[in-house]
Amino acid sequence: MGAARSQGHRPPESSHRSCTRFMPGPWQEVIMKQLPIMNGAVSPAVRDEILGTKRRPVVLIGFQNQGNLGIGYLASTLRKNGYEVEVIDFEIDPDLILERVKFLDPILVGFSLIFQFYITQFSSLIDKLRDGGIACHFTMGGHFPSLSYEEALAHAPNLDSVVRFEGELTLLELVETLHRDDDWRGLQGIAYRQTDGSIVCNTLRPLIESLDILPLPDREFKPMSILGHDIMPLIASRGCSRKCSFCSIHTFYRAVPGKIVRLRQIKNVADEMRQLYEERDSKIFLFQDDDFPIVGPMWRKWTLSFVDELYRQDLVGKIIFKINCRADVVETELFEILRDAGLYLVYMGLESGSEEGLEVLNKGLSVEQNLNAVNTLKSIGVMFQYGFMLFDPSSTFNSVRENLDFLRTITRDGDLAATFCRMLPYDGTAVKDQLAAEGRLRGDVTNPDYDFLDDRLDGFFREITETLNMVGWIHGVRSLSPKLDWAWHEVAVTQHMFTGVKGFGLYRDRLSAITKSANEMLFDLVEELSFAHEAGRPGKLDAERLDFECHELTNKLLATRNEFVLSNQATMLKVLGVEEVETV
Repeated sequence: MGAARSQGHRPPESSHRSCTRFMPGPWQEVIMKQLPIMNGAVSPAVRDEILGTKRRPVVLIGFQNQGNLGIGYLASTLRKNGYEVEVIDFEIDPDLILERVKFLDPILVGFSLIFQFYITQFSSLIDKLRDGGIACHFTMGGHFPSLSYEEALAHAPNLDSVVRFEGELTLLELVETLHRDDDWRGLQGIAYRQTDGSIVCNTLRPLIESLDILPLPDREFKPMSILGHDIMPLIASRGCSRKCSFCSIHTFYRAVPGKIVRLRQIKNVADEMRQLYEERDSKIFLFQDDDFPIVGPMWRKWTLSFVDELYRQDLVGKIIFKINCRADVVETELFEILRDAGLYLVYMGLESGSEEGLEVLNKGLSVEQNLNAVNTLKSIGVMFQYGFMLFDPSSTFNSVRENLDFLRTITRDGDLAATFCRMLPYDGTAVKDQLAAEGRLRGDVTNPDYDFLDDRLDGFFREITETLNMVGWIHGVRSLSPKLDWAWHEVAVTQHMFTGVKGFGLYRDRLSAITKSANEMLFDLVEELSFAHEAGRPGKLDAERLDFECHELTNKLLATRNEFVLSNQATMLKVLGVEEVETV
């Protein structure tokens, strides 16, 4: 149901908050919000009195752990038009969700499916709600149901409809139609199953021409935080003009009539940041644009004018922000201007260190451009994160080692954790269609996969994956590489938000040494296995030794990081306006 999030208008927090310790995000246990529920049946009259309305509300269910702007835009659009909306975190206990939905007695429940891997879990929840007596309209939105609506309806037979592509206006019209008790089946942008089992897809609703007609997203989620600062997501644009073969984003926006990329008005973006800064003390912003508007003269002008507006609104020096962009837009002059205005972190999808790999992925980039972008950001002092696919459908043992050489180059100075993944063939991507045509596509919707051209690579990848997953190296927030990545993210925040800390240079040096050790150990492991499998002699890794070394590095990282933070805790808490409370 479109792209969006949630900006609940909570009152500003007190300038003095209590805390005992200053612990890092990915090492904390996540405490999920428990919804208030009422035992026993609740009459409509009692429910209406509690909710303050006789209009049946709308319930939206989706992942909220990192802030779901998609749901936020849907919720704010409905509320602007007079509808009560309750947003429920998908990760809450299903029994609690059922009880809450029973109490609310909504006219519609909407499910926001971000990744196709979760269709089975969403279908299970949908079935549970139906079996529990929830008889209202069920709809679903997101990239996968938009692009593969027939599969979504097949996997979730208790759905009534799918809201395809940008969902704000379609969902609003659907809710209005249900409230009037009219027939909703003719609405634009809807797909549904008829009583005979056949699937109907109505005329697509054009993309929203002006994003500025939308109200600001409601933000009811608890945002991620780093060193006591919330990381607040927002968007400056929607759409992507590129055509990467492994990505469904451009397919999503090209499948519908309308302008593919739309930019918000500059003042509206800065006003939103100003409002969040004043009302919620937000100082770190994450632009979730698929491709921040930089490429080309027109978008470059937009970005420079945006910087001017940040200065005009006196936000420079008070806030910092992260963007996503491609390597070919990174150039010194522009990014120095962005840096001086608050740019502290850049995410780039580098994806491959080989020319053939970049061509297969249809990146429209060269290895030289990737390296130039990395070197430019390092030279001007802007930290970056990256996406990288060590394996893709064209991979050979030589290309894997070429990719390792590229990763060694960009991580050599130790300020960047090594990380990589395997390209997966998502629905709606050109690479999935190509693999299917070649007879190499494997798996299913929840586990898409493919065969390599050289079957020795299948065993190679399997051994790497099983080993690294077992010891906890790359994937999962509690693994070593994500911890290193988070520690460097904290470094980027510290040098902008906590300028009075002591021992910062020494801490960076120690963190760099740990990162170098971890990276080299990982590279050597993968390279050694590549030669073994290529020679037809699969390696027999000493998993216990690797597990020990990984945990030793992890413990060293945690000890080093926590020593630095705790030694500067008083300074950091003072910056945050938080009273330090002694533990008993």
